[in-house]
Amino acid sequence: MKKVYLIEKKDILLEEFINITRREYKVVISDEVYKDVEKARELVERYVSEKKVCYGITTGFGKFSDEIISEDETETLQKNLIMSHSCGVGNPLEKEYVKGIMLLRVINLCKGHSGVRKLTLDTLVEMLNKDVIPHIPEKGSLGASGDLAPLSHMVLVMLGLGKAYYKNELFTGKEAMEKAGVKILTSLSSKEGLALINGTQVMTSIGAHVTYDALNLMKHLDLAGALSMESLNGVICAFDKKVHKVRPHIGQITTAENIRKILNGSKCITKQGELRTQDAYSLRCIPQIHGASKDAFNFIKTKVEIEMNAVTDNPIIFVEEDQVISGGNFHGQPMALPFDFLGIALSEMANISERRIERLVNPQLNNELPAFLVQKGGINSGFMIVQYSAASLVSENKVLSHPASVDSIPSSANQEDHVSMGTIAARKAGEILANVRKVIAMEILCSCQAIDLKAAENLLGDGTKEAYRIVRESVSYYSEDRVMYPDIEMVENIIKTNIIINSLEKNKLYIKN
Repeated sequence: MKKVYLIEKKDILLEEFINITRREYKVVISDEVYKDVEKARELVERYVSEKKVCYGITTGFGKFSDEIISEDETETLQKNLIMSHSCGVGNPLEKEYVKGIMLLRVINLCKGHSGVRKLTLDTLVEMLNKDVIPHIPEKGSLGASGDLAPLSHMVLVMLGLGKAYYKNELFTGKEAMEKAGVKILTSLSSKEGLALINGTQVMTSIGAHVTYDALNLMKHLDLAGALSMESLNGVICAFDKKVHKVRPHIGQITTAENIRKILNGSKCITKQGELRTQDAYSLRCIPQIHGASKDAFNFIKTKVEIEMNAVTDNPIIFVEEDQVISGGNFHGQPMALPFDFLGIALSEMANISERRIERLVNPQLNNELPAFLVQKGGINSGFMIVQYSAASLVSENKVLSHPASVDSIPSSANQEDHVSMGTIAARKAGEILANVRKVIAMEILCSCQAIDLKAAENLLGDGTKEAYRIVRESVSYYSEDRVMYPDIEMVENIIKTNIIINSLEKNKLYIKN
């Protein structure tokens, strides 16, 4: 059955967004939405014919907003806008990010406040559905006036310019469009260039993907923490429901419940006073630390879903009021702050995971496990350098977590004198997420090794037993030194494919974030 998402007068959700960017859902626009698009276009054409002075329609842009453009120059104006603004540099954005950018731009245009032609909108939809993926350099956006430079690279392909991928091969924009059977636009009409590039779709697409992956990765962090609890005979009393009921942060409560479910039936965990009175914070405070990041991600998700459905170009057309208003909805500040928060919340996940790795490998802290989790230490180094690598990633995350949004450099001759840097914040969060996933993979690998050294595989909880089984299907016990990086990559791939979490949720051993 063909997988289709219908754009109509309702908001798109994050899960639906991911269905299109990663799961090959196609996009169709409803007739009702088309009517709103066409009404806005009629207003633009009327303003042009009446020679009304209106920013972006009959004037230049930015500092040139006082320059009046004649009707016969509007097409040249729009094409020049796209070509001159295509100043992106660096590596290309990931293809799923670009699909998200195109989708979010389509949704923005479908709101009926932008004034593009149906032909222009349909060209972008057809590119999206036929997997013509523009080559968009990752750097060059200030996050206000929107993501001008990267979005311009998207529009180049609509005009048969620039570069694009088709069937995973890079072509010129013209070649890619021809091979996919998408008709190139011969020109852009009044306001269309500005309507296609003035908005926050680049930062929002990147941030939406990172937020979605962060929520999923957090489930693996809970799992890693539970495995470490068993490896170190952690004290389960700190996860008692009563403790968290009196400090009722949702993320904290959810994390404690997750750990209790995953560890149900475990004979490796202890109660206070049996081996020790209490654990170190990296075990005892799992609900509070993991939970704080969970709450952050859920807050960020709400902001992402608002922005995915927002009108963020300029000027904005209000058909019923017969008004075109030049405002500031393109400004990325409402997303720049959450995406900086996203990076910080992700970094904390790796911080606590690395501290548990240290407890697992350190003979002074690991409850009588062999030093660095290997027999015949000395001739074997075991997991010694795994902790080094984790520490390196954690330190790098701390550098990347410096907020981008606190910086601003004026542009356009000081007309645009405060910018958000929100796209930098989103990109940094993506880098941090990749590092965090590797650290969590290392913790899971260390915990499974500790479980083997204790011969405890038959003493595990309902959830950890399943996780251990899946890991050991791919990565064997470390009896003596061997090349380590393939094992880390294998566990990271297990996290990416979500095999363990899918199994736990299927068996009701896990609850949602």
